[in-house]
Amino acid sequence: MHIAIAGNIGSGKTTLTTLLANHYGWDTHYEEVDDNPYLADFYEDMQRWAFNLQIYFLNSRFSQVNKIRKSGKTVIQDRTIYEDAYIFAPNLYDMGLMSKRDFDNYASLFELMSSLVQAPDLMIYLRASVPKLVEQIQSRGRDYESGIRLDYLKRLNERYEAWVEEYDKGKLLVINVDEYNFIKNKSDLSTIIDKVDTHVNGLF
Repeated sequence: MHIAIAGNIGSGKTTLTTLLANHYGWDTHYEEVDDNPYLADFYEDMQRWAFNLQIYFLNSRFSQVNKIRKSGKTVIQDRTIYEDAYIFAPNLYDMGLMSKRDFDNYASLFELMSSLVQAPDLMIYLRASVPKLVEQIQSRGRDYESGIRLDYLKRLNERYEAWVEEYDKGKLLVINVDEYNFIKNKSDLSTIIDKVDTHVNGLF
């Protein structure tokens, strides 16, 4: 079984991935952040590195999904292949940070790759307001994230909401991060686990 967690920068995807994996005994696949050779450069000069970064993520997540399906295990994944294609890449294009040529090239490659992989059995979307995202981004203290602009996070949030509204590739669970502090509150985490139980049990 393949469970995936989607959400904006700072929504708590990695933390919830770890907490759920520990609770259920699931294997994990994390987003490659610390080993990503483009991320720091991207935040320094988005226009120069946007296409390179998106191709790196696309390749990484395509590889992840193939490994997950071949493993035969229940795996929880931090971020999905769809978020890059429906949220991050088109946002960069609309902001003038990726050329039409590069965006069309990227979109064509995504269409091919997405036709070759299965969607997650359960998608968990972490909905968070921009102030909540900023609070959690600041609390983790990554230097390269210190310059992320509020309007950038806002644009991404709007795209996430539009994408989730239309998502029809499998079961979807939406968790409002502003209401559930699963990082510090065990009761809130238990509530989320109960919600996940309901959806996971329905997969069998």
